[in-house]
This record gives sequence, C-alpha cells and structure tokens, in this order.
Amino acid sequence: MDIENLEIWKLGVKLARDIYLLTERFPKREIYGLTDQIRRSAVSIPSNIAEGKGRSTAKDFVHFLNTARGSLYELTAQLYVAREIGYLTEEDFAQLNKRIENLSHKIVAMNKYLKEKSSREKT
Repeated sequence: MDIENLEIWKLGVKLARDIYLLTERFPKREIYGLTDQIRRSAVSIPSNIAEGKGRSTAKDFVHFLNTARGSLYELTAQLYVAREIGYLTEEDFAQLNKRIENLSHKIVAMNKYLKEKSSREKT
C-alpha cells in the first residue's frame, strides 16, 4: 500500500493545506506565534502517518499514528485559542473540528486494524 493511497494520509495532507490557506488570514504579527504553531501541528499529522508507514513493523506504525493523533489534539487546542481571540469564525472552527474528529476516528480504526493484524501474525 503506497502512502498516496492511504486515506488517512490524504486527509491529513488536505487538512494541512487548508490550515495553511486559512492561517494566511491571521495577522502578520502572528507569523512566528500562533500561525507557526498551528501550521506545525497540521503538517505533523501527515508527516507522522508517512513516517509510520515507512517503518518496518506494524508496532512502529501504530506508534507514529498515535503521535499523529496527538498532533490532532494539539491542533484542536490551538484552533480553540484562535477562535477565542477572533482569528477564526465559528463556522471555520466547526468545520475544521468536524474534519479533525473524522480523521481522529479513522486513525483509531487504522490502529485497531494494525494491532489485530499484528496479533494474527504472531499466532
């Protein structure tokens, strides 16, 4: 399975792209502050999925999927801050939050699949 065919990776890339486009509207004074942190969290998601996929074991992949999911939570917290200070509209926040929840559920499902696959291979 190539990384380009992995749905969670594609969703992560699209989320990162949209975060970059959205944060273009943030004040320029935030470029090294909240904007940078939000972008780093967003890029970390597909990056960790890709790194995990490139590892040799399902256990390693699970580890990096968990890291990607942690980045989703980090991104969520940062988006709450952005909303609270008026950089994000309620609509943008709700739409992003829905996508983040969806991706988080898909990562959990992939983790479960990999753990089950790993258990079957051991027996």
